[in-house]
Amino acid sequence: MASGKELRTKIKSVENTKKITKAMEMISVSKMRKAQDRMRAARPYSEKVRNIASHLGQANPEYVHSFMKSNDGKSVGYIVVSTDKGLCGGLNTNLFRALTTQLRDNQAAGKSAQAVAVGGKGLGFLNRIGAKVVSHVTQLGDKPHLDKLIGPVKVLLDAFTAGEVSAVYVCYNKFVSTMSQTPVVEQLLPLVATKMDAETKASNTQHAWDYIYEPDAQTVIDDLLVRYVEALVYQAVVENMASEHAARMVAMKAATDNAGNVIGELKLVYNKTRQAAITKELSEIVSGAAAISG
Repeated sequence: MASGKELRTKIKSVENTKKITKAMEMISVSKMRKAQDRMRAARPYSEKVRNIASHLGQANPEYVHSFMKSNDGKSVGYIVVSTDKGLCGGLNTNLFRALTTQLRDNQAAGKSAQAVAVGGKGLGFLNRIGAKVVSHVTQLGDKPHLDKLIGPVKVLLDAFTAGEVSAVYVCYNKFVSTMSQTPVVEQLLPLVATKMDAETKASNTQHAWDYIYEPDAQTVIDDLLVRYVEALVYQAVVENMASEHAARMVAMKAATDNAGNVIGELKLVYNKTRQAAITKELSEIVSGAAAISG
């Protein structure tokens, strides 16, 4: 059995760990609220631009952007949005598992992969599995800016335009609730109207999408699809940040509770050890006194 001094040292160590995890939990609570506000503010715009782009995919304009054309590229591109820091439970692990499944399917189809890493954990994972990382960006902070995102992502978009990449996917964790975050692998390019088709079937209506372009179709479509890509990438980043803080808050709360349980168990062992030592000393005193009086 461990001595009383060793047990006191362990208890002190676990108490210090508990203070750290509690502080991290409170920080994550504060940051999560701001991240959720930022995410909810960006959602209406991203959903609207996605719907307009989907409608555009069903229209028949005189000008067809390269983002709307399929090609036979030998690679598939992935924009992997992950966290820069750890201690957020299985958030990154679940995303990487979904990505690995997708990579295996592509490998079985005879296609290689190119990736853009947004976040330090994603960059480390892609390097470990030997994926080709064409660009990366890390340390975005608590307030991501499009200026830092567009440059690295443009490398993959240019490869798609050149016909080197057949499709581009964005991988991130979608915030559902504080207790639930869902890994998502969503096709970004080529632009397809699958979501709009699903909405049309659900409502049992048919629409013939057509637009009047001013000043011309090329200018409008070029600007719209740039906004489409920017909106979806930015939305993926803010969704992932909100998921990160929620997952870290839950993980740190669980760690704090576990530390409290460990402290309680160690204190129980320490009290038993101390009582055993006191009982032993008393028995020795009584035995000595009996020997002297006898």
